[in-house]
Amino acid sequence: MSSKILENFLTANLNELKVKGLFNQIDPLESSNGPIITINGKMLINLSSNNYLGLATDKRLIEAALTALEHYGVGSGAVRTINGTLKLHVELEEMIAEFKHTEAAIAYQSGFNCNMAAISAVMDHQDAILSDELNHASIIDGCRLSRAEIIRFNHSDMSDLHLKAKEATESGRYKKMMVITDGVFSMDGDIAHLPEIAEIAEEYDLITYVDDAHGSGVLGDGAGTVKHFGLSNKIDFQIGTLSKALGVVGGYVAGRKDLIDWLKVRSRPFLFSTSLTPADVAASIKAIQILMESTDLNKRLWENGDYLKKGLKDLGFNIGKSETPITPCIIGEEKHAQLFSKRLIEEGIYAKAIVFPTVPKGTSRVRNMPTAVHTRDMLDKAISVYEKVGKEMNIIS
Repeated sequence: MSSKILENFLTANLNELKVKGLFNQIDPLESSNGPIITINGKMLINLSSNNYLGLATDKRLIEAALTALEHYGVGSGAVRTINGTLKLHVELEEMIAEFKHTEAAIAYQSGFNCNMAAISAVMDHQDAILSDELNHASIIDGCRLSRAEIIRFNHSDMSDLHLKAKEATESGRYKKMMVITDGVFSMDGDIAHLPEIAEIAEEYDLITYVDDAHGSGVLGDGAGTVKHFGLSNKIDFQIGTLSKALGVVGGYVAGRKDLIDWLKVRSRPFLFSTSLTPADVAASIKAIQILMESTDLNKRLWENGDYLKKGLKDLGFNIGKSETPITPCIIGEEKHAQLFSKRLIEEGIYAKAIVFPTVPKGTSRVRNMPTAVHTRDMLDKAISVYEKVGKEMNIIS
């Protein structure tokens, strides 16, 4: 018989989430995750994907994956340190290093794994981590795993970061200190103040760590936030994912060679988890090649992002302070945001509500992500539906 205590816990807490509008309903796709998706037999314009450049369905990546499948099989067969390192893995890591303008790189099974791996491999209980309060959950969990003291600074507040770095340094309590930030903050679309962070880091000898999951493929002509600011020689850790703009799955850390050598012998997801599949690696290589050879997709992404952002702002929606194609429509109350999203979906626009704990309570929103492969007709349709539903629900006048 199953535990009654567990049953009571689950029933009570699930019911509470549903009452508060915090329960997330998962909608399985019956199609690929492109600009148009099919859910429950209905075709919808998709504004909720992280497939920024449309590469998840790109025929060039599919062909590369199929070739690797035929040559290497479906799985790599082992962890990287035994015999799960294929020639493809080495090729991918060399290409990532070139792409990110670093000496070396290491690939992991996911972007989440990168933060669990890299932070805890370098930081420990004798250290301190200065972390932006809006950093991604994987950064927060990676910091906790390291057992370092976590010192949160106000979001992108450089005065607060400077003060806390000064206090931590003068306390003399820590062996090492690190400052960690997202490059692009995925729920608001704003960009980290990396030049100022780099200056503070230099003043107080902080290790610098940038998670560029939402910046790679988007900023710096695709090379990311660090390249955007010309700071490739100032940032110690560049973290990225292969699953957003690159359209596949996996993650990586790029940096100096001795850092990457250390992660290969001390980061636990690298040591104890089977390596990326051949098809995923080959598709990722092709995606990076495409980005390094042309900025066409990147330019199209920005054109579509600017177009949708202007359309929604002109209608009167609160789109926050986004500096990237990420376009939130901030609604506020959780149930209201959920209802707004439901109505958009009923009208043919798939734009999911984002609620606590992904964003702070009272700041619930619908997060829109136009991609390089959306057409202008699709975006016009989305803007029209937003106007209809926004007026219907008195969100805009």
